Amino acid sequence: MKKLMLGLFVAFGISACSISDDNSKYVDCGANTNVEFSGFPFLCNYSVKTQPNNAAVAVVASQEKLNELFTKHNNSCPVASDPTIDFTKQYLVALFAGVKPTNGYAIKITSIVENNCQIVVNYYEKSPATGETVTQNPTYPSDFVLIPKTTKGFIFNKTTENADNIVIGSYFAECSATDCQKFFQINDYNILKFQGVVAGQFDFGQYKYSTTIKRGDYTLFLKEVPAEILALKGQTKIYGAPDSADQGGIYFELRQGSSVTKIYIDNNDTTDQSAAIIAFKKTIKDKITSLK
Repeated sequence: MKKLMLGLFVAFGISACSISDDNSKYVDCGANTNVEFSGFPFLCNYSVKTQPNNAAVAVVASQEKLNELFTKHNNSCPVASDPTIDFTKQYLVALFAGVKPTNGYAIKITSIVENNCQIVVNYYEKSPATGETVTQNPTYPSDFVLIPKTTKGFIFNKTTENADNIVIGSYFAECSATDCQKFFQINDYNILKFQGVVAGQFDFGQYKYSTTIKRGDYTLFLKEVPAEILALKGQTKIYGAPDSADQGGIYFELRQGSSVTKIYIDNNDTTDQSAAIIAFKKTIKDKITSLK
């Protein structure tokens, strides 16, 4: 395999990254295999001591390095998250896009693979979408994931991805079992399974998640969305009275550029649910069953 080169980033943290501008050289590193990684709502519990103005990466392999680069604070998200990292088993990989002039920018790890030579971290960046309202204040986009402990070096590879996504879920507020809330984000590059979602607390940036690498699922599932939901672009609509009598509900969220459409559907087939909505509700339930 041809070695991927890191041109945008500079090393930040431990010196385990491979950096080169010579794309003519290659090393036969064998085939790539997926590396399991999990999302970590890092900024709920930590802040960066010195925000890098330029793009940077940190691969943190010890509590000492974590303490050097970040400051721990009380949980700032509505739902408490466990800030503990077991460095005997995991490393923290952090990506920083550098300073941006407004909000609306993001950087996101999409997949991680390894071969005989190194760990390859694939990521993309996005700018504010057309029509998105921005504030003229500097921001510092970042992303944080946990990966299994490794002795290999790292390569960071920038890709082009569609940032649009769909979130589907089922919830029962009064259920005390561990699997009452099942929520997934469907992208065109992977599928996220959110952990510990609380009914009614549907800001998914505050939850840990596990990943499954799968291409094109967003595009396929978008074809199943009824026209009446697509026409609601950017609105929130409730069908029936989801979970009003402990009957639970179905959640659907569509993010397209700057538009976020949110739908809540009663598990019971209420009079305001058209045949298309009832059929789509079953499609969501079937998809959740296939993903869990």
